[in-house]
Amino acid sequence: MVDYAVLVASAVLYAVGIVAQSVAARRAGNRPGAGLGLLARLAADRVYLLGFAGQAGGFALAFFARASLPLYLVQTASSSAIGLATVFGVLVLGWRIRAAEAMTLVLLASGLVVLAGSSAASVATDLPPAGVAALAVAVLGIGLAMIPAGRAGTFLPAAVLSGVAFAVVAVASRTLAHLDLLALPGNPLTWLMLAAAVLGQASMAVALQRGPAAAVVATADAATIVLASVTGITVLGDHVPDGRGPWVAFGLAVVVCGVLLLGTQSRAGAADVAREAA
Repeated sequence: MVDYAVLVASAVLYAVGIVAQSVAARRAGNRPGAGLGLLARLAADRVYLLGFAGQAGGFALAFFARASLPLYLVQTASSSAIGLATVFGVLVLGWRIRAAEAMTLVLLASGLVVLAGSSAASVATDLPPAGVAALAVAVLGIGLAMIPAGRAGTFLPAAVLSGVAFAVVAVASRTLAHLDLLALPGNPLTWLMLAAAVLGQASMAVALQRGPAAAVVATADAATIVLASVTGITVLGDHVPDGRGPWVAFGLAVVVCGVLLLGTQSRAGAADVAREAA
């Protein structure tokens, strides 16, 4: 039960980070600079730093949860932050929410309940050298792809790159979470994880500057959930209890659909974020 409580706290912190980072990114306007340049400029914004602190705290708690919980559960629970951010926006910032959005929140919560009831604790297997090399190639590819994504007129390329980067973070941290903390600095996966986290934050900042927060986070979360969950089950040995495979697949599909639906529906909240940032 402690692991599940840690997971809930992680989602709450992620939600705070989503709202604060969105406000800060839009307040930055369209001044020159993208990717790491935009991220450096936002580092002077207190609202963005609050959002970053929320993201960092959420990541730290999710990291510890990955020591004993499978990636498909941790990542889907973390994705619920978009729903919590919407609720926070409605209650605190005065965002408007429609009936369809409320129903989507119920759908998202239902998928999480199914996954929580279908999961089982497990410790990840270590990544083979080929797996570490694959992650290194992925990080390099993300860094190179950020150049054209930063010039695009839409948020989609940057949001997808952010999701891929955070999937690398999830896979690396699932392997590292059961190790002694003192051993982490000497493990190449630690540095790959940190590099992917920075690239993910930079891509997210670019995407948030170009599109609605809900749509950006939904796109990134969907990519992260799918990539991390498949990798966890096929490569890292995430355990699915006998007879519950179809329920896990169903829960994942429901959560991904819920996240994407919420992202496409939350136009009103995004408009209010833009006015708040003005």
